[in-house]
Formats: sequence, C-alpha cells, structure tokens
Amino acid sequence: MNNEAVLVADDQPTTDVQIADIPADLRMVPLGGLGEIGKNMMVIESGENILIVDAGLMFPDSDMHGVDVVIPDIEYVLERKSWVRAIVLTHGHEDHIGALPYLVEEGIDAPIYATALTRGLLEGKLSEQNLLGQVRLNTVTEDDVIDLAPFTVEFFHTCHSFPDSVGVSIMTPAGRVIMTSDYKFDPTPVDGKPTETDKLKRWGDEGVLLLMADSTNVESLGTTPSERTVEAGLDEVFAKAPGRVILATFASNVSRVQQIINVSRRHQRQVGAVGRSMVNNVKISMKLGYLDITPEELLSAREMEELPASHVTIVATGSQGEPTSAMVRMSMGDHRQLTLRKGDTVVLSAVPIPGNEELFNRTVDNLYRQGAKVVYHELADSVHVSGHGGRADYQHMLELVRPNFFVPVHGEYRHLVLHGELAVETGVPEEKVFVIEDGQVLEFGYFDDGEDIQGRLGEHVNAAHVFVDGLGVGDIGTVVLRDRSHLGNDGFMVCIVALDEFDGSILFGPEIITRGFVYVRDNEGLLKRASDTVRNEIKPNTPASVLTRKIRNQLSSFCHREMGRRPMILPVVIEV
Repeated sequence: MNNEAVLVADDQPTTDVQIADIPADLRMVPLGGLGEIGKNMMVIESGENILIVDAGLMFPDSDMHGVDVVIPDIEYVLERKSWVRAIVLTHGHEDHIGALPYLVEEGIDAPIYATALTRGLLEGKLSEQNLLGQVRLNTVTEDDVIDLAPFTVEFFHTCHSFPDSVGVSIMTPAGRVIMTSDYKFDPTPVDGKPTETDKLKRWGDEGVLLLMADSTNVESLGTTPSERTVEAGLDEVFAKAPGRVILATFASNVSRVQQIINVSRRHQRQVGAVGRSMVNNVKISMKLGYLDITPEELLSAREMEELPASHVTIVATGSQGEPTSAMVRMSMGDHRQLTLRKGDTVVLSAVPIPGNEELFNRTVDNLYRQGAKVVYHELADSVHVSGHGGRADYQHMLELVRPNFFVPVHGEYRHLVLHGELAVETGVPEEKVFVIEDGQVLEFGYFDDGEDIQGRLGEHVNAAHVFVDGLGVGDIGTVVLRDRSHLGNDGFMVCIVALDEFDGSILFGPEIITRGFVYVRDNEGLLKRASDTVRNEIKPNTPASVLTRKIRNQLSSFCHREMGRRPMILPVVIEV
C-alpha cells in the first residue's frame, strides 16, 4: 500500500471546509504514546465529559542530559479539570501509570479504576510521595462494567508481561471504542489466562466505531513466542550455572519473577530480591497472591552472600542499565550489600528499550569486567520474550474487531505507519485509517447530516514533553537541555572583569576560568592570550551591557579560531 493512502496528521479530509463548524460527538486527544515509546495517555472527550485512559512516563533519551523521566503535558486536562469523570488504568507498567502522581499533585482528583495488582503498585508509588490520601482508588476485574456517563467502560483480559493487564472497551455517544493497550495472543500464558478473544469477537459482531491498538512490535513478522518458552530457556541457564544466578528484569514483570521462582525450586535454589522497586513489587505481589512464594522463603541480603553459591538465585532491577539500579551498581562493584564474583551467572532478561542501548551495553561490559558470565538477548533469545504481539497478532486483532475506523498507537512514527498499512491490508478503508501523533485531535460525528458517522482531524493541542529533573517538574525545557548539551560538548569559559565605575579603567582581570574546554595546567599560554584578547576590547566608558556582549563575541571567535571549539562563554562585568 502507498504510504500516502493512509490519512496522516498533516492531511485534511476533503469535506473539512464544509463540516468544520459542526460539533463532534466524540474527541480523541492523545497526550502521549503516539510517535514515541512510552508516556501513554489518551483523553476521550464527549461534550463536557472526559475519560482518561492511562497516564504513563517514559525514560529520557541520551540527549536529555540530567533528566530523570519524561511525563505528558497535561495543560489540556488542567484547563478542563471539572470535566474529568475518571481515570482508567490498563496495567501497572511505568509507561502507563508512572505520571499519575504528577496528575494528582496538579489537583486532578477524579476516581481511578485499576485491576488489583495495578492498584497495589500504584498505592506504593503514591504512598512514597504522600499522595495516597488524595485519591479515590477502585479495584476492577475484566468482568466489570462501569457507568461513567456518558461513557460505559468494559474490560477484557490481555496477555502481557504483567499478569493483571486489561484492554478497555468504551461505549461512547458516537459508538464503541476499543483500546487494546499492550497485548499479545499467548496460547500458554504463565497465569493460564489468555487474551479474551470471545469478547473482542462479540464486540466486533455488534460493531466497533474505533480500534486503537498497540503498534510496538509491528516490525516483527509472525506471532510473539509464548511466555512459557522463557522458563525452558532459564532452565538451561540454571543447569549450567556453577554459582549464583542473578537475573535482571523489569520490577513490574511479575510473571517473569514467578518463572524465576519456579525454575529456582527445580534446581534447589532459594530466591532473594534486590533493588528498591523489585523488593517493593515482590512484597505487594505476594500480599495480593500474584506470586507463589512466602516471605519466609525469600533470602535476605546476608544470606545471598553467605549461602553456598549453587543454592542462590537473585532477582534484581537494572535490565535497562538504569544508572541507579541494583544491577548497574553491582556491575560497578558499588552495591552496598552484594558483590559479584567469579562463577556468578548474570541474566539480563529483557531487551533494551530504544534509546537505552548505550546504557545496556555499558552494563554488559562492566559485568564481564567483574568476572561474571553474562547471558543476554543477543546470546540467548530464549531468556526473554516480548510482552507485545507481532505483526500476525496485530492482524488477528483487526480481524476479530473489524473496526469502522482505526488508529495505531503506542509506537514510534514508523510503527504507526506500518500498522496503518496493515489495517488497510486487513480490510479497513484507507480513508478511515488515521496515523496521528501526540497532540493531534481526532473527532467523530454526523458532520454531513447523513446516516454514517464520520471521522475528521481536529486541532492540535499542546502535547510537549515535560521533563522531571530531581524535584523540579517542568522547570527545564529545550533551552536548558541545549545549554547542557553545549556544556557537555565543549565546556564553558567564565571571564571576570572589574571596572572603575567612573572612568571604566580595569581594576581586576580579565581573569579566565574554564572547565571542560582545555586542561588549564597545559594551556596557560592559551588562556593568557584569551585574557589579552578581552583586555584589548575594554575601552574607557564602555557600558557594561555593551562590554558583556563584546567579551562573549570575542572569546567565542578566539576559542573557535584557536581550538575549533565553541564553549559556553559567561562574561562577568563588575563596576566598582
């Protein structure tokens, strides 16, 4: 199919001129997750009523220097706070619930609906930030139906790398909207609960206005292997491991942790957990009955170090090479409680998220430096399978639901385009496939007085990244990141000059201070020439503001001429 055949965000339907002023019955406002991996958040609007599905975060790219996490810009929702009827969460991964505490801090107090494990993890997250008392949490199952007029919300269980995951089916004034969230069709899931295809087929038979489906793995042909294959792969690793087996996986991948427990028992090993989020999630999962292990069976940090190595399994955070995670600290020999030693087998039971490859590879190298044997996806693909379906899974979803309109979600832009093409191949009319990105509003209504509902592109709303850096939320933007990049690339140079306020004569300086530009001890002559360059620019009675600009320009030219570098120049002119 031709890429231009799918309606993308920059196209305009030919009827827009005539229908632009007719109000829509339904508006879909994506604030995250379309054109990127993570930060999933969808606003569904009808009249003065809003339903929010998920509120996730994403981890920063390598060029977002110093940023901890990235969350959606919720300005659109804050301007309509009183319209929010509820927040529905599909599962407990960070890219679906991680931004929720920030929404609560901004005063969004609508009731929250989540399955039991998702709620348990969210309660822990909210408690850490002293926000638990400010929210109204409600537990749902895949069998529940919630009346949130004008919306009616139903759920269907999905197979994913989270045992309590659901998709949502929302009856709206314009028709039924199905949002798959993350899913795959696993015939042998660890929890014994396959994706509920019977519900999907029934809704498809009844008629579905819009399907919004996960696009993450659309480049992978066929179906994603069953989670059960991982257990066989881990069995093989355990059989060959002479010492401790230390496995890193996502802390919220409770199904994977259960498989590790199962394999450990077969090999007469006991399991311990390290890493704050892993320890917390294991405790919550045990309490709610999602992990088959008792607190007495879990090893303490001391037992992990002192028991015979062949009897110990450790499950840890750090599968993505996160700088503060337990696995990364162990790889650097910097963990307070555990030390890697020769004979340890380390398994990274995950594939690096796009953008995390550098951190992941650095961690692998450091693990080898510590003397451990390392098993990861490029050496043994059987130690991890994706929680997302492949292209054949996506086609099966389209065939079950048979939607009138289709919007690919949860993926980079190429994923969305490829998924849109697949929808057309599966039978969705080209003009009813919308490939849109964050901030592009999509509207549905009876715009031409006909009997058939129509879709059209609405306005763009603000859906920029909001950066969380330490305790600051949204207080840095692209300008600050550009400065950080500048500093990281070429360093900085400070020039300090004190002038007599009466005649402009030099009382002190020019003194040059630099970091990250050159090694000062070996370049004193260079810095002396830089100082002389500034001195030559200082003329009597020159206003400080003019002199500041001249110093910046002259030093910038000097540094580029002498070294081919452009450090950040910070002139400091003091009048005494």
